Amino acid sequence: MKLINTTLDGVFIVEPTIHYDERGFFVESYSKQVLLEHGIEVNFVQDNHSLSKEAGVLRGLHYQLNPKAQMKLMRVISGAIYDVVLDIRRNSPTFGRWFGVILSEANKRQLLIPKGFAHGFCTIVENTQVIYKVDEYYSPHHERGILWADEDLGITWPTSNPILSAKDQNFPLFKDADINFV
Repeated sequence: MKLINTTLDGVFIVEPTIHYDERGFFVESYSKQVLLEHGIEVNFVQDNHSLSKEAGVLRGLHYQLNPKAQMKLMRVISGAIYDVVLDIRRNSPTFGRWFGVILSEANKRQLLIPKGFAHGFCTIVENTQVIYKVDEYYSPHHERGILWADEDLGITWPTSNPILSAKDQNFPLFKDADINFV
């Protein structure tokens, strides 16, 4: 398993080592030791599992305010997504910039997202299942979001007409978002 730097400090693509044989494959999908070797201390407390029945389902951009902010480790076990993170740390040199990557059942890549980032994904194929670890429990009081289609952000999603929840359709623009990360 190796961690690959991205254009956003602290965001890593996690590329597992896959062992294939005539029976199939074996992969170590998580290693606390590997993260510690990279100076990342995290205590994941919950795994979440989502199914999106259609291609073009967009979930996001979501985050939780401090003190209930979440680190996430995203992975796809069936299908494929375009996964996007947005830096919402006000004093960061990459504040307001985003990064996107395809995570799929085939490539088995994961995305490690630290606190201080908004996150969303769009499914590329039908029946996509995503499992992700979080280090803080869901807190409705701290939940916030940013409009996925904010033109000032310039995110290039794989669809211009996604399937959205009512909540995700009504998030504010980035410039109006409630952010308490420095």
